[in-house]
Amino acid sequence: SAKRRKMADKILPQRIRELVPESQAYMDLLAFERKLDQTIMRKRVDIQEALKRPMKQKRKLRLYISNTFNPAKPDAEDSEGSIASWELRVEGKLLDDPGKQKRKFSSFFKSLVIELDKDLYGPDNHLVEWHRTPTTQETDGFQVKRPGDVNVRCTLLLMLDYQPPQFKLDPRLARLLGIHTQTRSCIIQALWQYVKTNKLQDSHEKEYINCDKYFQQIFDCPRLKFCEIPQRLTNLLLPPDPIVINHIISVDANDQKKTACYDIDVEVDDPLKSQMNGFLLSTANQHEIASLDNKIHETIESINQLKIQRDFMLSFSRDPKGYIQDWICSQNRDLKLMTDTVGNPEEERRAEFYNQPWSQEAVSRYFYSTNVWGQ
Repeated sequence: SAKRRKMADKILPQRIRELVPESQAYMDLLAFERKLDQTIMRKRVDIQEALKRPMKQKRKLRLYISNTFNPAKPDAEDSEGSIASWELRVEGKLLDDPGKQKRKFSSFFKSLVIELDKDLYGPDNHLVEWHRTPTTQETDGFQVKRPGDVNVRCTLLLMLDYQPPQFKLDPRLARLLGIHTQTRSCIIQALWQYVKTNKLQDSHEKEYINCDKYFQQIFDCPRLKFCEIPQRLTNLLLPPDPIVINHIISVDANDQKKTACYDIDVEVDDPLKSQMNGFLLSTANQHEIASLDNKIHETIESINQLKIQRDFMLSFSRDPKGYIQDWICSQNRDLKLMTDTVGNPEEERRAEFYNQPWSQEAVSRYFYSTNVWGQ
């Protein structure tokens, strides 16, 4: 309502437009502004709806695995130097990252497990695990240091941190839908597409699905409601498979400069998403527009006041006497409304008011009523 009122305040009255033909250009600009505001508002709504959906891009995360070997030094003063040891490094970076803020390597993963040779390090010391927690500090890489002077076979298990979460489908459901790992919403959408393609929806009771032999094997029922599927999917969805990398930690001096590289497909937020967020949160333009609107309102109000003054001057110049009389009558009416006065004080103070034909009869009636009450 306030916005509509402000828009109405910006419109020039028709009489002013007739006096100043050039003002039509201003009215055309006002109509264009209205269309522009509607377009911007519609686009803002479209952006808000788009931000509710995941906006992802597939990128390459390059993984670097290397190690160093520190041979034993018999003359070392500390105990660590006298024992041979190796150090494994797992690092990585996003290729062609356009973002100004580089993402930390660990931010792409939910967990990292390094499994060392169990025969060399025993059942209690052969696993190195890192799992994400709400208080996790992101890092650019991981280091593992252990004593040893022989080559060590190790296995790296990397669990990607999917946002939104993804799930591995039960083998039967995966074969039916042709999907191995996907988000819950995409899986439900694929199920609905299968139902429509195979015409499994009940023709009379639309909320029910008549299961074919494949659905019966998976959901173990001849008929079910579509709204029950999300709950039934819980037992059919498993955590995604981790990325498995087999690596040999070499203690050979010739292999120290070798680095194993692996490229992993990861999903990152579309850069357009941050721009869209910035557009919605930006208020700089809003302040400037509000300031200009205030100036327009003040100018229109000033024009209206000048129009009133012009009409006053023109009316006075055409008929000074008649205008003053009309003005006095108008002031008299306003005074009566303000003071709640009964009658016409302005006329009653003139002599002509009492020389009218009705005055004689009114006086006679007055005296008659007075004498009657006196008796």
